[in-house]
Amino acid sequence: MNIQSFLEHLRLNRNYSNKTLAAYERDLKQFEEYLSETGHPGNADPSLVDSDVARSYLFKLKESGCSNRTIGRKLSALRSYYKYLALQGMVAVNPFAGVSSPKYTRRLPGFLHIHEIDHLMESIDTSDILGIRDRAILELLYASGIRLSELTGLTLGSLDLNAGYIRVFGKGARERIVPIGEQAIEWLRTYLTDARPLLAGRAKDDSCADAVFLNRFGYPLSGRSVQRLLDKHLKRMASLVKASPHALRHSFATHLLEAGADLRSVQELLGHVNISTTQIYTHVSRERLAKVYRDAHPRA
Repeated sequence: MNIQSFLEHLRLNRNYSNKTLAAYERDLKQFEEYLSETGHPGNADPSLVDSDVARSYLFKLKESGCSNRTIGRKLSALRSYYKYLALQGMVAVNPFAGVSSPKYTRRLPGFLHIHEIDHLMESIDTSDILGIRDRAILELLYASGIRLSELTGLTLGSLDLNAGYIRVFGKGARERIVPIGEQAIEWLRTYLTDARPLLAGRAKDDSCADAVFLNRFGYPLSGRSVQRLLDKHLKRMASLVKASPHALRHSFATHLLEAGADLRSVQELLGHVNISTTQIYTHVSRERLAKVYRDAHPRA
């Protein structure tokens, strides 16, 4: 199989994150192991893998106890891989193209209510440079709805605070311009003026030269570090359960829809390719409306 060349293609031409590439590699190697275990020659000649083999593998995944969501992810990786092989002329047809992913119920995304967002922001101690950085990060995540990988990938050149926009590169190297509000702009300015220069001065090389958010040692901040700092601030809030940076993205989308934003606009802001991905937030909003109805209507 030509897994490494495929992963290199995704990295160079589609700008996939390291996390996504690692997941693809695991899924493809698992299929490679399946072919070896069953004695199928598809490892040496991928053109020998047909739809019957694809469906047999699907059955094997179900039998092994994989959830429908996990099976869907694995099939997505295999479809992309064999599409790549077809484009390279190594297979005539994509054996996974006609294999349907099992249906599953999407979990409603967790989100914070507006008063919880306010409490979270105000609870951050901004008397030192790390506190200023943390406030700028959380304000930006909530103001823009950007993904964690998009946040950690921000460069100084991607900020236009005078115009109130940031430029981000999302999944598949898709670029989009995202507006941000006054609170986020104010805290970003404070961070860039009062905190970032001091953090950058701690670095022993210039690897941080272009990254917006830096760690305590002056180097680009990782996604894991953002999760840790959010956990730290949430621990002081007894009313909130553990949340992820993605919860701020979910909150961003939910609050826009509840305030009357149209679905297409929210889709563009989130960087979703398909509007079906964005529609999950309408369920969240409906639940909120139903609760308001039950609490307020005299005969509910």
